[in-house]
Amino acid sequence: MKHVLVSPLSWGLGHATRDLPIIRYVLERGHHVTILACGRALALLKQEVPQCDFVELEDYPTPYSHTRYFVPKFLAMAPVMWAAVIREGLRVRGRILRERPVDLIISDNRFNVRSPDVPSYIISHQLRFMTPHALRAFEFVTEYFNHFYLKDFDRVIVPDFADPDQNLSGRLSHRTRWLRPEQIYYAGVLSSTARMDVPEDVDLFFSISGPEPQRTQLEEIVLAHVKDLDARRIVVTLGKPEVKEVRQLDDRITVYGFLDRAGQQEMLNRARLVVCRSGYTTVMELAELGKKALFIPTPGQTEQEYLARYYEERGFFHSVSQYELDLPRDIARAREMAGVPLRADTQAGVERLYADLFAPVLDA
Repeated sequence: MKHVLVSPLSWGLGHATRDLPIIRYVLERGHHVTILACGRALALLKQEVPQCDFVELEDYPTPYSHTRYFVPKFLAMAPVMWAAVIREGLRVRGRILRERPVDLIISDNRFNVRSPDVPSYIISHQLRFMTPHALRAFEFVTEYFNHFYLKDFDRVIVPDFADPDQNLSGRLSHRTRWLRPEQIYYAGVLSSTARMDVPEDVDLFFSISGPEPQRTQLEEIVLAHVKDLDARRIVVTLGKPEVKEVRQLDDRITVYGFLDRAGQQEMLNRARLVVCRSGYTTVMELAELGKKALFIPTPGQTEQEYLARYYEERGFFHSVSQYELDLPRDIARAREMAGVPLRADTQAGVERLYADLFAPVLDA
């Protein structure tokens, strides 16, 4: 039995949930797993894989703005981020790895959870940070920032397809300037959301999320217009963990304050059309399930705004700005889109990833 260290970034739950299939497969192979995380990501993983060991490791401060103005905040936060990454490395190599010797490290967007003495891999779909078109030149700097840290890992694992023209992440993780092709391993879709044998009996599933005040603004828009929609059954989840209430707006519409992972997975499976943010983890869930969607990117989160445009241009999903949303019109357009034409199979991808990268270390 070997010892594997897994450390997802805890900005939301996306990093933790996409790591779950890998963690579970490593456990199935008989190895021991220690998880470094914090916040809701740590709580989720304790619930999903309680047989692991857990160590709290604080996050970097998030550079995302709660308004449209992402770039000024990102620039202002860069020195703070850099200092946090340095502190992370000092703690991981100076204390955690001395107390818990490991055979393999899997980091998910944590730039300094690695060791020169242990095979170290990093999972990331964001090899460059996207910027507004007027500041496109700034992407050169963000890509070099990523390369500066990613180059010290044995491989960069990208949860996407390798084809530079047929993929889910576009310029986020393809056609890079600095990383060499042999440094990147494209693992395909990594999603903890699995297909269920349930009927598609929810016409519209609204999954509202994102930082405040944008989350509340989207909630207000949806609840103000949801009764006007032509659908037999509509389910809305508000993404508020503190609200356990379930309301019936009428005989067609159910509103949940919050759905846990099991409830969210069931509704995604039951839905004919999903209305949600364009976060990359959500995209992988939709690809795994073969669902159609209407994307409403979180204002100011340039990655989501880029992905929404990217999918619209390729005919995968319809997207619309939160400030221009017209639900009847945009839902009708979303229903006409094709969805993801690429075959997603997380289990097969995880087995291939393990065989190609991890087995030479863990099963030797």
